[in-house]
Amino acid sequence: MRLATKNSVLGIGLFLPALAFFLVLLAYPLAAAILLSFNNVDTLTLSSRYVGLANYWDVFADPEFLSALVNNFIYAVGTLTLQVVIGVAIALLLHREFYFRSLARGLILFPYMLSTVVAVLVWRWLFNDLYGFLNFALLGLGVVDKPVDWLGRMPNAFVSVIFVSTWKFFPFVVIAVLARLQSIPDYLYEAAIMDGASKWALFWDVTLPQLRSVLSVVILLRVIWDFKEFDMIYLLTGGGPGHGTETLPLMLYKLAFPLSQMGKASAIGVFMLVIMLLVIVPYFRFTDVGGEERTR
Repeated sequence: MRLATKNSVLGIGLFLPALAFFLVLLAYPLAAAILLSFNNVDTLTLSSRYVGLANYWDVFADPEFLSALVNNFIYAVGTLTLQVVIGVAIALLLHREFYFRSLARGLILFPYMLSTVVAVLVWRWLFNDLYGFLNFALLGLGVVDKPVDWLGRMPNAFVSVIFVSTWKFFPFVVIAVLARLQSIPDYLYEAAIMDGASKWALFWDVTLPQLRSVLSVVILLRVIWDFKEFDMIYLLTGGGPGHGTETLPLMLYKLAFPLSQMGKASAIGVFMLVIMLLVIVPYFRFTDVGGEERTR
């Protein structure tokens, strides 16, 4: 009995630090943001006034909000699709035997390891319409007859943002998929080949089902990260031209800091949280951690 009591005390003692971190780093900020969304706050005096759902009504009634929401979904879906397709394709390529494979595997991680600020500075130079290398190459090849404004005109700006984001983050998909490819048993392919399976059948019936578990986790993580992406878009275009590439995180930042409307900014943050829950909860319902569809 005394041993059980000691174990209980030890268990509680080990649990308390994790609980403290959860309360301080997650629960308190989340509760504060939700409460803040129901108030108008004077950032100079820090005095607040309860306004109920007024912040939500004001935000939802703003045409800029709908535009930012649409841009958010387009950006998230576009980058996610390209990252998964390109990441899986390159992972399959790097899984094959060829000279300098180890070097190629190392170099493919370069975009992901590069600082976002540095990556954006490089791509802004490449995209520059006066002295950028991209326009120089296109003009030299005769593809275009005048420089293209990649970041200052729509839809070029949005395409450029999606392209750079895909280039920056697709190595994450490559790493995860390649690790899973190396653990697929060879006898699965040998049995399929003996049954006369083609290369496409090998991928569709053997490789893809084995990748389903890791792709489930990768897609979930990338959806969360892409939906709340801020620094890449802000540094590339600042949400412009106009509001052409403005997403909800950029609108939240503008309301919170330049305009000092913390209540409305918090309302957008809570709305983003609800949207992510609406995506994640059904995702977990229909896909377990092993990536297999639930049958119950």
